[in-house]
Amino acid sequence: MPLRIETLTGDALRPVLPALARLRTEVFRQWPYCYDGAAADEQAYLGRYVRSPRAAIVLAWDGDAPVGASTCLPLEDEIEDIRAPFAARGLDPSRFFYFGESVLLPAYRGQGVGVAFFDQREAHARAVSECDFACFCAVVRDPNDTRRPADYVPLDAFWRRRGYTPYPQLCCAMEWREVGGEAEVSNHLSFWIKPLHGAPLP
Repeated sequence: MPLRIETLTGDALRPVLPALARLRTEVFRQWPYCYDGAAADEQAYLGRYVRSPRAAIVLAWDGDAPVGASTCLPLEDEIEDIRAPFAARGLDPSRFFYFGESVLLPAYRGQGVGVAFFDQREAHARAVSECDFACFCAVVRDPNDTRRPADYVPLDAFWRRRGYTPYPQLCCAMEWREVGGEAEVSNHLSFWIKPLHGAPLP
């Protein structure tokens, strides 16, 4: 049975938050995030997508089970750590729609879900905002990190095919506890940007 892709907003998200929190903790334990998170913390984090009136989460369903999710909301509604690099470089956050995380269980990868996640988030951003750009950030890892799986394929080429341009000079730092660690550590993430309506890249 093919996966069902659905975009949910507002209160329609509340019933699926526990399942999405568990999904995030499972997928983000893997490389490259290596994030040792707790489902309760993830559920609290996901609450912002209920509260932000223009936010959305795109879900991939296998029957009644969510097997993937992809988030988006106006950059203005994001946390300061995400907004600050834009303001520091004179980029107006109100011009950007932020695409948060995409998570998908390994068994469902390679079936076009990632393309659908980007397509539906871009369509949502255009429908609910006049933002000029979509953006997201990805963790920066040392390619020689011993934790990197031998068969890992970076997503850079996929993101470029979706029309995104890397901005390595535009980056933020966030802290989380990594798998096997005791305390939170700082991780650097760099941004990628795509025009939503043909505006020149900033």
